[in-house]
Amino acid sequence: MSYELFLASRYLKSKRKTGFISLITYISILGVLIGVAALIIVLSIMNGFESEVKNRIIGFGSHIRVRTFHNQGLQNVDEVMNKIKDIEHIIGMSPYVDEKALIIATKKNQRSGVIVKGVDVTTLHKVSDIQDDVVLGTFNVGEVQTENGKTYPGIVLGRYLADKLRANLGDPVEILSPTGIGPVMTRMPYLRRFIVTGYFETGIFEFDDIYAYISLKEAQRLFGLKQAVTGIEVKLDDLNKAEEVKEVIINQLGYPYTAVTWFDMNKTLFSWMQFEKWAAFIILSLIIMVATFNIVSTLIMVVLEKTKEIGILKSMGATSKSIMKIFMYQGLVAGVIGTFLGCVIGFALCWSQLKYKFFSLPPDVYIISSLPILMKSTDFISIALAALLLCFIATVYPARKAAQLDPVEAIRYE
Repeated sequence: MSYELFLASRYLKSKRKTGFISLITYISILGVLIGVAALIIVLSIMNGFESEVKNRIIGFGSHIRVRTFHNQGLQNVDEVMNKIKDIEHIIGMSPYVDEKALIIATKKNQRSGVIVKGVDVTTLHKVSDIQDDVVLGTFNVGEVQTENGKTYPGIVLGRYLADKLRANLGDPVEILSPTGIGPVMTRMPYLRRFIVTGYFETGIFEFDDIYAYISLKEAQRLFGLKQAVTGIEVKLDDLNKAEEVKEVIINQLGYPYTAVTWFDMNKTLFSWMQFEKWAAFIILSLIIMVATFNIVSTLIMVVLEKTKEIGILKSMGATSKSIMKIFMYQGLVAGVIGTFLGCVIGFALCWSQLKYKFFSLPPDVYIISSLPILMKSTDFISIALAALLLCFIATVYPARKAAQLDPVEAIRYE
């Protein structure tokens, strides 16, 4: 151990003539500790929510959607699927129809705008987990027989859409397709009756409030698409490869086809979540900054208290650089202690929440029953480095002041 570090640790542990200096030292360590722990906990919670939202969005849809430019409809579905099925990382594909319409609950005379999604139930499970999100009834989009013996196609509604329509299981609903609406009003919009067979709930309000599922064939008939579809949903073995696979698909299919990833479709949401994380990081870093001001105050007072000792050290041959190191080490030791304890406490609290679920959430509001936690090593490293950097900066001014003391004047100092 160098004598600079030895003296720094002695100064940190030794009793002060003024107990106030020791108190400020402990407060500065505590401030760094609280700031680091708070940052770790808050960022881990935000990571948990982001992961939960990401999983639910991907579970509702898929990793990539293949479609045509201007959404003109994809005609040769089998040909397109055969062209891309052997691309690396693709493990599932399913055609879909995605169109806007008006839904009417005939019993309650309620109506609402709706996005009707037509799906192929034989391949849907390969790209989506929506069937697992059914909370009441079943995911039945096939033919349903009513009490009077008539058969109608089934429809599965989002939970909040069903609440708006006041539609119960077994109730009839009608979908009014915009097909036929245009400058020439010789054709009436297509109207088709369905029977409610189930409700789904993804936990994402924007999905549960506006989406309804029917069979692919019914959607093609409802919107006059014949054999065309809106696009093809693609699932990968690694969602992080979505951008890479998207480029391969675009290059392989060429015009008029294009592809969009799950991130492209939800860019605004995830960009906002990233902004929130950075905002939280900056705001909570202010706690550490306040603690570093305490380190500055402590070191300045120590310099004043140890002025005579500094003069003696200089007269014995200690260089200004060595004096500067002593006080920088002292501040950094306080920062390291606070940062280490903050990391330990932050990790312990996050781990406890993961294991014991101390903090619960109302599942009817958040869908998840407990506060989500996702700890990332990169967060721990960046927080620790930021805290130590701030502590280092805080030591520079008082350390330079100590190094600039004149040894003769310092020895005479009372």
